[in-house]
Amino acid sequence: MNYPIVIETGSETQAFGVIVPDLPGCFSAGDTFDQAVSGAAEAITLWIEDAIENGQSVPRPSPLDQLRAGSEWTGAGWVWGFATVNPALFDESAERINITLPRRILARLDRRAKEENETRSGMIARLALSA
Repeated sequence: MNYPIVIETGSETQAFGVIVPDLPGCFSAGDTFDQAVSGAAEAITLWIEDAIENGQSVPRPSPLDQLRAGSEWTGAGWVWGFATVNPALFDESAERINITLPRRILARLDRRAKEENETRSGMIARLALSA
């Protein structure tokens, strides 16, 4: 999935700045153009994960032409581009998996899940999201 981004061109003394118009407050920067774009993809991923964890809706990417038409980011100092994020970030469907764990770890996981009134799967998901 590609989110339109606006890159403020940098120089030898100033970093490249990136704004993600579709995601309020989502921005990044980098010393080089490539670092700025790569940082934008990471910032988008973190923004989406945070929004989902907080029960907020995540806007889908707008058409680039639509954003450019109503843009405050015009002129020689701004370049439009795209940052790619994994569409699986939006996928909330459950998937059965098969994992292998030593029995002692599985017993410990089950004990903790029971103590916290959770299922094994719920416990694994919560621990993964808190890491």
